[in-house]
Amino acid sequence: MKWGLIWLLLLAVFLFFILPTFIMAWVLYSILLRRTKPEKFGRECSFPEDEEYVRMYNIGLEWGEKYAGYKKPVEIVSEGLRLVGEFFDFGGDSAVLIIAGRTESLLYSYYFADPFRQAGRNILVIDNRAHGLSEGKVSSLGQREYMDLLRWCALLHDVLGQKRVFLHGVCIGASAALFALTSEGCPDYIEGMSAEGMYYSFYRSFDNHMKADRPDKMRFPIMQEVMLYIRLFSGANVVTDGPFKRIGLMKKPILFLYSKEDVYSTSDQAEYLYSHCTAPGKKLVWFDRGAHSRIRINDTEGYDRTLKDFLADLI
Repeated sequence: MKWGLIWLLLLAVFLFFILPTFIMAWVLYSILLRRTKPEKFGRECSFPEDEEYVRMYNIGLEWGEKYAGYKKPVEIVSEGLRLVGEFFDFGGDSAVLIIAGRTESLLYSYYFADPFRQAGRNILVIDNRAHGLSEGKVSSLGQREYMDLLRWCALLHDVLGQKRVFLHGVCIGASAALFALTSEGCPDYIEGMSAEGMYYSFYRSFDNHMKADRPDKMRFPIMQEVMLYIRLFSGANVVTDGPFKRIGLMKKPILFLYSKEDVYSTSDQAEYLYSHCTAPGKKLVWFDRGAHSRIRINDTEGYDRTLKDFLADLI
C-alpha cells in the first residue's frame, strides 16, 4: 500500500508538473525554430505591428526596386536542401554576403545593402534554410547554416568570379558567419566579417529575451527544456557552444557593432567577445541608440560610415 501511494504521487508529479513544462517548451521551441507551415518565416514583414521594423522593411523593399535591374536569382544545394538567393552585380570583383537573423528572408537583408554598394561591393542576399523560399524545416541557429554560407561563398568565388567575399551578419546571422570563418578549411578569399548584435551564446540571449519579454513568466525548467529540444531536433548545442567558444579561433578582421540599448546582446557579452577575439584586425564600435538589430535605422549615417571605413581598411 505504501509503495502504491508513492508511485501514485510520482505519477501525479509527472502528469501535473513535469509533463506540462515539456509541452510548453515544445510549443515555444516550435514557435521559435520550427517551420510548421510554408508561409512561416516567409518573405513578409515579420513584425507588422512594429512601426520601426516596418519602416526598415519598406526602405529595404525600395532599395530592391531601385536596383532590380542589377539582380539575378541564384541557388545552391546544401545538405540536400535547395537554398535560394539574389545576386546584385554592380560590376566589381568583390562581394558581400548579408546574413539575416531568425524569422527574416532576403528581403529584410536589402535594408543593410546600400553601404556595401557604396563601397563598391556586389551583394548577395539569401533566404536562410527554413526561411523565405529556401527549403528546410528547422533553424539551427548558425551551427549548421555556416556550411550553407561556405557554399554560397564558393558560388560567389568559383562561379560568379568574385575575388574577395565579406560577410555581414545580424544577430544569429553574425553567429553563423563566425562559425563559417572559424571553420576548418575556410578559404582565404573570405576576408572578414561585420557582426551586428552578436550574442555570447544563444542560451544567454534567449535568457535575456525571456527576462525582457516575459518577466512574469517561469523560466526554469522551460528554458532548459527548450535548449534540449534545440539539441535533439535542430542539431545545435547552444549551451556549451556558440560565439563565446569560437571567437578565440577568429583570425580574420572582424567589426563588432553594438547598441547601448540592446537588452538581448548586452554590453558584458560584447566586451567578452571583443576581449577574447584574437583577430589582428578586430574593431568594436558602440552606438547610443537602437534596439536589438536596429542600429542602422537609428543612426544610418554613422552605421554606413563605420562599415565603409572598415572595408576600406581591408584593401
